[in-house]
Amino acid sequence: MGYTEGFTLIELLVTVAILGILAAIAIPSYREYIARANRAEAKSALLENAQFMERYFMSNGFYSTAKNSGVAPNLPITSLPQSGGAQTYGIAAAVANTTFTLTATAMNSMAADDCGNFTLTHTGVKGASGALGAAECWSR
Repeated sequence: MGYTEGFTLIELLVTVAILGILAAIAIPSYREYIARANRAEAKSALLENAQFMERYFMSNGFYSTAKNSGVAPNLPITSLPQSGGAQTYGIAAAVANTTFTLTATAMNSMAADDCGNFTLTHTGVKGASGALGAAECWSR
């Protein structure tokens, strides 16, 4: 009997075990990286919309489309990601004459995120509805 080239069953099993261990570490890390990126995009969109609302207030004297209407002007960013794909956050504004609250509502892959929905008010108060709370979610 001559020597045959190839891999033994043990070698293949060791390789599969190593790949399994690497996948068990890499996949959760990648998912957390994607979630952090989505959260950062949502917070950035809220801040950009807040700047828009302040410019609107400076031009009109109130945050709503007409005095006492309670209807928000069209926001520049209303859903994320803007480039298409599965929506991760929907953004809306609740307004009165002299106040507003912007909310980024978590959707699809972000719906079960520990930070939940993000909020930002006209006074700059930042909130998060998830278990981690506003302080930790806005600083991440």
